[in-house]
Amino acid sequence: MAEILALVEARLRTAFGEPDARAAVTFLGTDRIEVLRFAEGDLVRYATLGMSANPMTDPTAVVADPVRGPRAELVLTVRGGLADTDKLLRPLAVLAASPQVEGLVVAPGASLDVGEPLWEGAPFSSVLVAEPGGLVEDLELDEPMEAVRFLPLLPMTANEAAWKRVHGAAALQERWLARGTDLRDPLRSAVALD
Repeated sequence: MAEILALVEARLRTAFGEPDARAAVTFLGTDRIEVLRFAEGDLVRYATLGMSANPMTDPTAVVADPVRGPRAELVLTVRGGLADTDKLLRPLAVLAASPQVEGLVVAPGASLDVGEPLWEGAPFSSVLVAEPGGLVEDLELDEPMEAVRFLPLLPMTANEAAWKRVHGAAALQERWLARGTDLRDPLRSAVALD
């Protein structure tokens, strides 16, 4: 586990440089989750470290396989200086612990909700899990372990999350793209959904 996390952190440092802050959160009955913060120009990236220590297990599986199964870490990017997004550390750790706590398999297209604003005053309480590979390259591990995927998170307003449940993740992403939505703006309003 420690070896995997060391490799994951090295991959994050290769992609984003040295983290300028880190916080650790431990929930009862779970392994420790760290959240690293990377500043890059006007962007601030938050990445989890610890979610990939164990594979995610299908909640319908009778026995959890300690080796096989998907592994992932979460990455969320916002424009810095517009909102106090450092309050995002705990909600991000909650999302990263959800496979251990709730038996979720976090995959692209999924919605994750923390039930409260991601940071104080945020219009978002949920995120859309996007496709990996854009920001951080997958980290291949020795067989039979699956690669660690770095899943971007896109904050959603309550209306966007409801619309996504009806129309699907691809339709919401197309709507964002068609309207030129800046998904990194921590103060953005909901995209027009009519």
